[in-house]
Amino acid sequence: MPSQRRVRVITYLVLAGIVTLLFLSQARHSRGSDQSLQDFRSKTVNAMEKNHEAGRSVAGTGGQAGQKAIADHDVDADGDIDEDDTLLAKQMADRLRQAEQKAKDNAKAKGPNKPESPQEVVGVGSSASGQKRPAPKDKAETQPAETEEDHEVEGVLNSILKKSPVIIFSKSYCPFSKMAKGILLDKYTIEPAPFVVELDQHPLGPKIQARLGEMTGRRTVPNVMVYGQSIGGGDDISALDKEKTLADKITSLGQTRISIALRFAQSAQKAG
Repeated sequence: MPSQRRVRVITYLVLAGIVTLLFLSQARHSRGSDQSLQDFRSKTVNAMEKNHEAGRSVAGTGGQAGQKAIADHDVDADGDIDEDDTLLAKQMADRLRQAEQKAKDNAKAKGPNKPESPQEVVGVGSSASGQKRPAPKDKAETQPAETEEDHEVEGVLNSILKKSPVIIFSKSYCPFSKMAKGILLDKYTIEPAPFVVELDQHPLGPKIQARLGEMTGRRTVPNVMVYGQSIGGGDDISALDKEKTLADKITSLGQTRISIALRFAQSAQKAG
């Protein structure tokens, strides 16, 4: 039976052997890790350099050519050009296009003035070559075209205004028209005699009245005109008569071409 001392010696030797084996194993593993780290670093550096060259190729050619330039490289540095390389190349090309578009957008946003498109430039620069300046808009484009009836109304109205220096546009049933006609035709003697137009009996009466409204601003009857200028309606004629200024008003517009006098006054008012 071995002694205790011998057993202890054997135990120590066994432990020393185990420690030695562990140390040698750890040393080999460390050297393998260092080599792996070195290989990984080398592959990473090579991949980054290739990616950088591929990125410049994409920036210079753009689009599909740039994407193909990246796909032709071993992007993941595994020694083989496979589907992973193609996918990484596509992703990188997309990022480069996005970065390029973002740079363009930023430059455009910082620009002081946004250039006009060639379609909006007329007569300036080469982009305007061959363009024609748009024709200015005239009244014909902004106003409705005159109809044949409008021309007829205009002609009839001009013909009426030539009938006499004093024209009374009236309606036969209108009390204000009757009042104005009573003053001008019965109370006064006017030479040349006023010409009366009963618009309710004229075939173009409504059109003539509307045209008079545009010309004089008075759209109602009566409308008394002296040489094409309106002097008012029934109330206006009555007021001028009461103020004894009606004759002066008419003669001032007609000057020597119109004479007016009270029919039954001893001192008739005459002009000319």
